[in-house]
Amino acid sequence: MKVSFRSALLAAAIAFGAGAALNHPVGDWVSTRLGLGAQAQDSGRADTYRLLSLFGDVFERIRAEYVEPVNDREVVEAAINGMLTSLDPHSGYMNPRTFRDMQVQTRGEFGGLGIEVTQESGYIKVISPIDDTPAFRAGVKAGDLITHIDGRSVQGLTLNEAVERMRGAPRTEIKLTIRREGQTQPVQMSIVRDIIRIQSVRSRLEDDVGYIRITSFNEQTDQGLRRAVQQIRAQGGARLKGIVIDMRNNPGGLLDQAVSVSDDFLDQGEIVSTRARRAEDAQRYNAKPGDIAAGLPIVVLINGGSASASEIVAGALQDHRRAVVIGTRSFGKGSVQTVMPLPGNGAIRLTTARYYTPSGRSIQATGIEPDVVIELYDGEARAEARDREANLSRALRNDGGNGATRASPVTPPALPPGFVEGSASPPKPPADGQPPIQFGDLARDYQLQRAIELVRGLSVMRRASN
Repeated sequence: MKVSFRSALLAAAIAFGAGAALNHPVGDWVSTRLGLGAQAQDSGRADTYRLLSLFGDVFERIRAEYVEPVNDREVVEAAINGMLTSLDPHSGYMNPRTFRDMQVQTRGEFGGLGIEVTQESGYIKVISPIDDTPAFRAGVKAGDLITHIDGRSVQGLTLNEAVERMRGAPRTEIKLTIRREGQTQPVQMSIVRDIIRIQSVRSRLEDDVGYIRITSFNEQTDQGLRRAVQQIRAQGGARLKGIVIDMRNNPGGLLDQAVSVSDDFLDQGEIVSTRARRAEDAQRYNAKPGDIAAGLPIVVLINGGSASASEIVAGALQDHRRAVVIGTRSFGKGSVQTVMPLPGNGAIRLTTARYYTPSGRSIQATGIEPDVVIELYDGEARAEARDREANLSRALRNDGGNGATRASPVTPPALPPGFVEGSASPPKPPADGQPPIQFGDLARDYQLQRAIELVRGLSVMRRASN
């Protein structure tokens, strides 16, 4: 007997609903959590079955009457992805290939251009380029909108489809058309793909101050940080004044690595908490004794491209007053994405919770406000304001720290005398044709210059108090 897709889908839904009611877990969960009576449950299920039946009707109509034959898997995957992306900018479906690529990326090596992207108004928006990658060297900037890939519009493509088009074999060329704020004409770029090996931690000694740049949070980050601090302390010896941790344009990554990095500098207390839809699913992550910097002053650098895991670290060190945070306000991605594998069919990436700093502040759509605002160049903060989480379509709202713990004000840090007054003199932005300012280039990096100055001032205050 031939069974239509719609009928099979509806039958499966009915069977699931009946099974749930008989076997208790789902049926009892609904009535217990939501306080629904049997009549309300039946009404809700009936609405769900009607909607599933509608989906089946549309699917059958597409298969039967679309102008060209369609691939059933591609249509269903597109429907699943559409369902997820309609929720918020960070949920989505990953087909098996994309899921494998994501797993490789979290290990710190993947193929492509080296940019962190999201989707906005049908275009692909750059959150941040990754240091020392083809995109970074070509001059791709945070906030750029990619409108065409190899001359083909990205309108109508899902984020995953656009990302797959940008991937390719190393040493092959790709052409991007970019719409950039402040420029009337599109920017055309030709970029040669490469294997992107993410060295997420780089470090060096700047005379008597250690400089550590964390570009992302992959499986190697905490180990790399510990190694960097050990080398800096060995090289600096007794003259070491403190450490600058640079997380500008760090798009985030693994939660456990953000927790470990924060824990490296904290002896006790909460690092971050997550609150989900149900109160019992909330989690708290606490620090263990031990500070790898042995109490040395720390200054953290952030900007509008610092997102997610980097905001967790900045927020934890700021709330515990273990570091002074300077720069410009961070991106504001304060939501948790859980990757749920679908055996044989890739995985879904679903937003399941929000992040909160130790004081109870929600990061979502607000970000981390630095203790001292210092721009890389004049007008940077205004330029970044257009490119944050709060401006993304369907971004989650900030709930103001709702929950068991209300947000409490963070005590302002003690700063060296005169430091704030001298902070508002950033240079002009690079003129057209000039190379972009590279983070860590001490000669041109005004924020780093001020960070090193601040570390030395904090060191003097620390010695005076001892």
